Amino acid sequence: MKISSKRFPHAFFRQSSTIVAKDILGAYVHRVLDGKELIGKIVETEAYCVGDEACHAYRGKTPRNAVMFGEGGFSYIYFTYGMHHCFNIAANEEGVAEAVLVRAIEPVKGVETMRSLRPKGILDRELTNGPGKLCQALSLTRNENAIDLIESDMLFLTQAAKPIPANHIGVSTRIGIHVAQEHPWRFFIKENDYVSRGKPSVPSKPVAARRRK
Repeated sequence: MKISSKRFPHAFFRQSSTIVAKDILGAYVHRVLDGKELIGKIVETEAYCVGDEACHAYRGKTPRNAVMFGEGGFSYIYFTYGMHHCFNIAANEEGVAEAVLVRAIEPVKGVETMRSLRPKGILDRELTNGPGKLCQALSLTRNENAIDLIESDMLFLTQAAKPIPANHIGVSTRIGIHVAQEHPWRFFIKENDYVSRGKPSVPSKPVAARRRK
């Protein structure tokens, strides 16, 4: 698999989270851990938007969600249910609090290290097919919160070698939320083994990404 070394420009992340969530499918997450590079291809995302009750910023700015109110392109990592971390990417302009949850990645490099960070005996397709799983496999915690994903050499993204064709992208409502369940803002690469097996809120249907005016 050819891995692109081309990073995204800052302007890319200053778009709506629905655009970023769809357009980073096929891009690569690079994590440098103890001198070893771990790489995974993004295969599933969810967008969280302004006015969205499921968005962490819906009720305003707090110390926990502060990075969402800054410039797009920074990591937003939070701990949830007292169990696992979730890796998000802040999106949109400064002051417009949106984010993209990276729900699943396909391991590309450093798989042995990823295995060592996950429970023993699980299948490879279970290494990173969920937000908590991928954070464990990449050793991502709150210590990696607010990292510049364009400039950092410890945690960053590179563009897909080739764009994912539109007919290979699936769309559904989001997974594991109890409010704003109607929004079809989950995007994934169809027939990829590493997409999570969670059930969306309603049957999938096509949706147009929201473009900035």
